[in-house]
Amino acid sequence: MTRPPLGSTMRLVRPAPNVLGFYDGRIDGVRAWSDEPNWLDDGAYALGICTYAVVDGPQALVYDTHISLPHARSIRQTLEAMGVSSIRVVLSHWHDDHIAGNEVFQDCEIIANKLTASALANNRAEIEGGVPPIKPLVLPNRTFEGSLDLTVGSIAVELRQVEIHSHDGTVLFIPKTGLLLAGDTLEDPITYVSEADRLAEHLVDLERMAGWPIDRILPNHGSLETIERGGYDKGLITATQAYVQKLLRCRHEPDLAKQDLKTFGADMFATGAVEYFALYDPVHRQNVEAVLAAGTDH
Repeated sequence: MTRPPLGSTMRLVRPAPNVLGFYDGRIDGVRAWSDEPNWLDDGAYALGICTYAVVDGPQALVYDTHISLPHARSIRQTLEAMGVSSIRVVLSHWHDDHIAGNEVFQDCEIIANKLTASALANNRAEIEGGVPPIKPLVLPNRTFEGSLDLTVGSIAVELRQVEIHSHDGTVLFIPKTGLLLAGDTLEDPITYVSEADRLAEHLVDLERMAGWPIDRILPNHGSLETIERGGYDKGLITATQAYVQKLLRCRHEPDLAKQDLKTFGADMFATGAVEYFALYDPVHRQNVEAVLAAGTDH
């Protein structure tokens, strides 16, 4: 495994008008932090991760601060080189790979829903002592509940709180174009189960999201090529719903729980909405184990 300098393999993509994507990872034979298990490589870089910025003139809204300080510095430098002089940050949720660059933006408004702010504060010691450490952890300085309307230059943006993947999700919706920045609520090919006892609630909010007037979806974890082409359609929501529903069946269908990802997800892959990606095999195994350990449906 080779380990190039942090941030040196990040690619700038332009998936939609006024939207920049900062994509890193999904590179064969390359790890970013170490060969040992760690959240940066195994939860983000190996799977591919993209954070975003909505930009209009001198204003930018950064959606997640990426997986390291070098990544975050590169994002800020890119925006400032384009003439951006006012930057605000939105955090999609509290997990490490979305907040690791906060320190680079500590002089900016950092917006999160109240549940995200609480989760970060409550888990500060673990986050700052993790591998790699995020120290100091810079907390959000503006919070909201439910939803928040913002403008970036002339672009109207809606932050919407959802409980999908984690209890504290915030997605970013641009009503004029129907573009959804989805954070970790949706992933290609499968969701990463972090709160297995709440999957029934996640399905409720996936159904709510499916009713929104969405045209394209840009997730934080997905295929570089698909993101470059402008993202996913609502089939990504349908695929995620199908996967979560099938995961819940594993509690009562032992044979289902034994299937590898390619077999388990065959119907989803056949639709073309998501693509099989081998590095999600261990994610699927972890998901099944987490669902079985969480017990029965409620």
